[in-house]
Amino acid sequence: MSTGARRVGGYRHRQAGAADLAPIVAIYNETVASRLVTADLEPVTVESRRAWFAQHQDPARPLWVIDCDGEVAAWLSFSSFYGRPAYAATAEVSVYVAAGWRRRGLARHLLRAAAAGAPALGLRTLLGLIFGHNAPSLALFRAEGYEHWGTLPRVAALDGIERDLVLLGRRVA
Repeated sequence: MSTGARRVGGYRHRQAGAADLAPIVAIYNETVASRLVTADLEPVTVESRRAWFAQHQDPARPLWVIDCDGEVAAWLSFSSFYGRPAYAATAEVSVYVAAGWRRRGLARHLLRAAAAGAPALGLRTLLGLIFGHNAPSLALFRAEGYEHWGTLPRVAALDGIERDLVLLGRRVA
């Protein structure tokens, strides 16, 4: 584990570095076909994610990874919400786990670490934006203290099926 790794529970996470971008994209792309996790309809490229990755080199909006057995097994990003100054203390969290590492507590670790670390990042509120049909993610976020703050009905179309987007929130400071 590289310098800067932090342990919460049984796993350690660290800030993502340049070498992590390709595995981060690969984990993300594993979810595209499921139509359960992301609104992207086709896999993304490493090149198309470089600007996004650069935004997450900002210490206030980090991108964390967990390494397991020498590979990036999971990641979590903090993204600015709505991009206006009045929302600076609010961030959306997104968490993704590689298929072979799911159901081992990595996402739970990252969500707990995000809640614990958010005040040091100047955050008071964390948000999760989750498809209404994604029962596993909704259950995980709720188990980690996120509450239902709203639903945007039928705002996404996935393969011709309209899907709800559920807004979950958690105050951390």
